[in-house]
Amino acid sequence: MKISLFIPCFVDQMTPQVGVAVAQVLERLGHACEFRSGQTCCGQPSFNAGYWDEAREVAIRAIGVFDGAEAVVGPSGSCVAMMRVFYPELLKDTPHETAALDLAARTFEFGEFLVKKLGVTDVGARFPHRVTYHDGCHGLRELRVKDEPRQLLRAVRDLELVECDEAESCCGFGGLFSVKFPMISTAMAEVKGGSLARTQCDYIVSSDPTCQLQLDGWLQRNWRSPTGTIPRTIHLAEVLAGAPL
Repeated sequence: MKISLFIPCFVDQMTPQVGVAVAQVLERLGHACEFRSGQTCCGQPSFNAGYWDEAREVAIRAIGVFDGAEAVVGPSGSCVAMMRVFYPELLKDTPHETAALDLAARTFEFGEFLVKKLGVTDVGARFPHRVTYHDGCHGLRELRVKDEPRQLLRAVRDLELVECDEAESCCGFGGLFSVKFPMISTAMAEVKGGSLARTQCDYIVSSDPTCQLQLDGWLQRNWRSPTGTIPRTIHLAEVLAGAPL
């Protein structure tokens, strides 16, 4: 397949290695990747803040940018959910509704794409570490992606996957939510971050860079480990690509 990469803002500005890892995995599997330079933010900040007219403008632009793409793949459940779930809602009963539904049908979260579209669970990776997986809310609740990343991780050589006791709890980021309600956001991070760290894992794997930012920040400032070690967050794509350690 020829795959159009959708690179969210946080990946572009803060974790570009995640986008590179996505391309490496897909190309290793024999697929061609392209990056359409006209792409911008998915519009989720405006949408969540109630500025739906502005979000519609962004959605219409994205539809044009990815017109004709065989598949659009992004390393963020949050941003993919915006395109797949909320673009059709934003553009319902407009001249762009059909195009929004068409783009939604061709847009996938990275791990979901590997398992559901390509039928691949073993990408030939090796990662000799104990890890736990953090479910981002949009990936879990909007895209219904839960087992796919775990299937991929179980197939990684020398990787030990352990579950935390708050697997489906939110990390507290939620984009603008963490800015508007910082005390609630921090309390949520305490619950989820503590749960993840108590697994005594080396790495917390996520499919959302924004969740990584939230968890890393809380752990670095607040976690007091009996062993003195603090787990690091890493994106699923980096594990599958064989991230340098």
